[in-house]
Amino acid sequence: MKFFKDTLKDIKAFAFDVDGVMARSEVLLNEQGELMRTMNTKDGFALMMARRNNYQIAIISGGKSQAVKERFVNIGINDVYMNSTTKVRDLNHFLNKHQLKAEDVLFMGDDLPDYSIMKTVGYPTCPADAVPEIKELSIYISPIRGGEGCVRDVVEQVLRAKGQWSGFDEM
Repeated sequence: MKFFKDTLKDIKAFAFDVDGVMARSEVLLNEQGELMRTMNTKDGFALMMARRNNYQIAIISGGKSQAVKERFVNIGINDVYMNSTTKVRDLNHFLNKHQLKAEDVLFMGDDLPDYSIMKTVGYPTCPADAVPEIKELSIYISPIRGGEGCVRDVVEQVLRAKGQWSGFDEM
């Protein structure tokens, strides 16, 4: 029997929702009625470290913000699926594009639109403030709330399990 930390070594790719995971659930509206989000810079650093170690990463969000998409492209994530109405379909596109299997992917979601995709992947995870139905599906619940570093938590754990959380002096 493998312990949870040992199973992290089997993860080959990551996928994440945005609102409630990368950004807090609470959003601000600007004068034009556009949603404004804040994102945790430590999450961004962890994603850059994952890309540096050749992990494929997908962002799969129901949101429509071009600014959100640009943030992820700017840190090296090219598989950004915005305005996703069928997250499993977008996950399958990502899997096929990179010749991955669903069981090799860690996905972090927080709310009911993530339910189907979490039932599909091998490593469903969520932040501390996810809804009960998502927590029930998760094999790991981060002690950190969405938008406050929960992505850093899971990415760092995977990279540490594989001895890849290093090389900071070369940055």
